[in-house]
Amino acid sequence: MAEKETEGALTRNATMKKLLLALLWVTGVALNANAADPPNILWLTSEDHGPEMGCYGDELAVTPNVDALASKGMLFDLAWSCAPVCAPARTCIITGMYPPSIGGQHMRSMVSLPDEFQFYPWYLKKAGYYTTNNSKQDYNVKKAEQGWDASSNKAHYRDRADDQPFFAIFNVTISHESKIRARPHEKVLDPAKVRVPAYHPDNAESRQDWAQYYDIVSRADKLAGERLAELDQAGLTDDTIVFYYGDHGSGMSRSKRWPYNSGLSVPMVVYFPEKWKHLAPREYTMGGKSDRLVNFVDLAPTVLSLAGIEPPEHMQGHAFAGQYQQEKPKYMFGFRDRMDERYDFIRTVTDGRYQYIRNFNPHFIYGQYVAYNFVTPSTAAWKRDYLAGKLNEAQSAYWKLKPTEELYDLQADPDQINSLVDSEGHQAILKELQGALYDWCAQIRDVGFLPEGEIHSRSVGMSPYEMGHNKKLYPYDRIFEAAHNATFRDVDRLDLMVKYLGDEDSAVRYWGAVGLLNRGEAACAEKAEVLQQCLVDKSPYVQIVGAYTLAKYGKGDAVRMATDHLLSLTSWTEDRPVFVSLAALNAVDKLDGKVVHALEKIKALPRKGGASPDRRYNGYVNQVLGKVIRDLEK
Repeated sequence: MAEKETEGALTRNATMKKLLLALLWVTGVALNANAADPPNILWLTSEDHGPEMGCYGDELAVTPNVDALASKGMLFDLAWSCAPVCAPARTCIITGMYPPSIGGQHMRSMVSLPDEFQFYPWYLKKAGYYTTNNSKQDYNVKKAEQGWDASSNKAHYRDRADDQPFFAIFNVTISHESKIRARPHEKVLDPAKVRVPAYHPDNAESRQDWAQYYDIVSRADKLAGERLAELDQAGLTDDTIVFYYGDHGSGMSRSKRWPYNSGLSVPMVVYFPEKWKHLAPREYTMGGKSDRLVNFVDLAPTVLSLAGIEPPEHMQGHAFAGQYQQEKPKYMFGFRDRMDERYDFIRTVTDGRYQYIRNFNPHFIYGQYVAYNFVTPSTAAWKRDYLAGKLNEAQSAYWKLKPTEELYDLQADPDQINSLVDSEGHQAILKELQGALYDWCAQIRDVGFLPEGEIHSRSVGMSPYEMGHNKKLYPYDRIFEAAHNATFRDVDRLDLMVKYLGDEDSAVRYWGAVGLLNRGEAACAEKAEVLQQCLVDKSPYVQIVGAYTLAKYGKGDAVRMATDHLLSLTSWTEDRPVFVSLAALNAVDKLDGKVVHALEKIKALPRKGGASPDRRYNGYVNQVLGKVIRDLEK
């Protein structure tokens, strides 16, 4: 009996062993299938439009295709592009890094990366993906091997090898800023029906451009629908994870180029077919919404995570889906730096409810003249109505100097016209967000606290990222302290500005000069001799700020002397970096009639000079120079 029981036990054990081996084999096959058959990933992107779509609750928007995608997928309530303009936003995506950490925040800055840092498609291609980009690149960073199998207006996933997984981008430009101003235009949405934001004047041009914007977003939606239908006809819908997003806010002024929520907020819709729902965000539900804060810096680590690739440590975003998805971040960050020919420096953070904005160039007005932007009828009409005295306080603010800090409640004040910086009831959130922003700048070693030219000059023989992490080459703490103190307007820190002007680091001296400029006429009068010393500083950027301050706020002969010195720095020669010429020309442009005596000299300035990071710098110099001449000839 015992012998039979033992025999039965052995039989049962053998059976169990076979079942276990079979289970392991099936599991192994499944695991191997997942490894050998990763998901296809399709990104549908469109330019210059925010979440003005039906799926985001906009009743004026006609966007049935993306709305349908959202109804079977999920959208993120608040997604930010990180930068409110194309090239730095695209740089953020391709690198998975914040552009201020790599020196790529200025338009067409064309900086290098450390050799070991690769663009995200390189990792996908290495893992066996067929990678296509249709079609823009336009990054602010250089890389010889970008990782694309095909990148052109003909690139398509259908050209891959049999059974090869694909990652494909289809980007459309039909909603680009340039299409807002295209005339003639066949109107679809009645301009009388649009809601004009509180910061825009309610004039015919604003209504026409906003209505036309909605029309071109509908066209972008139609093209997205065609790509989704194409995917379905190829029998790939059930095997493909789909993303739809815009590249930053609308092409309207104070959206595009501006790091308000209207400039940073984009639609972000994701769809995971049943086969790949285990890779979806943890909160994913059909037709649902996520309150997770999603930033463009998150896209590269997320797509790698979806492909089963662990994101490299240098990537600074948070994967929100896939095998390596991370917890929700508490904050989301954005920035603005040089926009084409105009310098600026803004950093911003949100917790989803409140947005804090830190202006490090409060001595410049919001609405600096950017030639490409002023071609848009509503922009020119906005300035026209301001000069005619037709605008209220909220509409006029764009044409005035910026405050040092701004704080907005995005729920109560979506147009962001009522800053809460001085509200007693909001001091705690103000300090919290300021602290979060400052911690972020320190963590990423934000190189934006250097004049643009010094990002390049200090990085000779290495990348700006490497320079930024070298404490001798970039003493961040000292430079940041100077920038922080320089950009408030109190008079108590004037002597501190003078102290900064004696520092051995040129960037600290630069911020000392900015601190005097920012405090205006009284500071110039009290520290005129110190400002005159700026004119012989070793740094041309210190010279430019000092000369501009004296020319703008000085008295008597000092004005002419400072003006002439500033003009001497505008000439773009073989030996002078383009950054010096561009910064000096920007200052000259803001002096208006004070340089009229030098009109002929200005006309004779060279239109080309020595080497620059990109040929488009020629256009930036010429745009400022042309405006200066036109204004002086009036």
